[in-house]
Amino acid sequence: MQTPQRFSALYTRDFRLFWFGQIISLSGTWMHSVAQSWLVYSLTKSPLSLGIIAAVSSLPILALTLVGGIVADRYPKRNILIVTQALSVLPALALGILTEMRIITIWQVGITAAFLGTINAFDVPARQSFLAEVVNKGDITNAIALNSAAFNGARILGPVIAGFVIAHFGLPACFYLNAASFVAVLFALVKIEAKGSAAVPTGGFIEGIADGWRFVKEEKTVLAIMALVSLFSLFGIPYVTLLPILAGEILKAGAKGLSLLVAATGAGSLVAAVTIAFKGEVKREDLFISLSGAVFSVAIFALGFSRSLPLSLLLIFFAGWGVVSCLATSNSFIQRRVPDALRGRVTSLYILVFLGFAPLGNALIGLAAEAMGTTASLKFLALLCIGGSILFYKVFRGALRTGT
Repeated sequence: MQTPQRFSALYTRDFRLFWFGQIISLSGTWMHSVAQSWLVYSLTKSPLSLGIIAAVSSLPILALTLVGGIVADRYPKRNILIVTQALSVLPALALGILTEMRIITIWQVGITAAFLGTINAFDVPARQSFLAEVVNKGDITNAIALNSAAFNGARILGPVIAGFVIAHFGLPACFYLNAASFVAVLFALVKIEAKGSAAVPTGGFIEGIADGWRFVKEEKTVLAIMALVSLFSLFGIPYVTLLPILAGEILKAGAKGLSLLVAATGAGSLVAAVTIAFKGEVKREDLFISLSGAVFSVAIFALGFSRSLPLSLLLIFFAGWGVVSCLATSNSFIQRRVPDALRGRVTSLYILVFLGFAPLGNALIGLAAEAMGTTASLKFLALLCIGGSILFYKVFRGALRTGT
């Protein structure tokens, strides 16, 4: 009997190229994210402005990601990714030039954020569903976990580099480096032998969206996952929007502290993703998703009480571990359940509730922080997520028992 290989997806050439290219590109993306957050904070000193810019960047995903899922099912995903990754260079260059010329305004940051969000509405569904085309079917779970590990490894590397670059070379350098980082993933996409598949259109866009929703509605386990991810996207994950306020005003740690906080989230997330990739599968998914979701929620709740940078870093590490353990396992579960013909559309529904709801969540947490204070808003919203994790366990376990 053959022993299964650890990190088996990396034995596939196409996935390996794509994976390494993403590590470089995503590191640049996280540099951009940290630099943009600090830029907004420097311009406005307002948690509401941070929430609004975060909302503007993800609002196009809410509006267009379902269309992006249909496009991903109808056109070669590799070609879509080449276009979206090339276009992503433009907002990074624009922010770099405007910041270096010292004519940057909050409105210009918002416009570039909205443009990048529009690109992501088509990029993310294609990228997530493209994984099934570059690995064997039995390696999909491993590929998803490794993809998450790349994302969260970059989440550590990018902010650490950003903190150094901001301190020694200034904010514009972060944006220029992000623009350059897209060359790596474009090179990988050109070299990949799997050119991507395209389905023959069988109906209109509305009918295509309805097909994906019907699948989710009939699969009660998938519907429960979508509900939990929606809750976290609205009330839990947007806590990252307030990190500049935590770093600058509560912890008194400045831009370096912000970089460390973001990197700590990435460290916990990376540990979660690598652990899942190494194990290959998660037993008792009902318990694991609920437990990891509760760990995330409790860590955010405790963060509202912390006034120490080391303690905050530890709590955010556990928050990163919890949310990625929950999301990676949830995504793997959905990818195993969905038929290939609906993969792009169901993936786009998952992205809609995961990323598309972010504008609402970012706006909510920004308003809550203005009204209640930063730490009080963290405590209140985290309590909602704790309750949701407990309820999910009961619903999901019941659906598994009934086979729905």
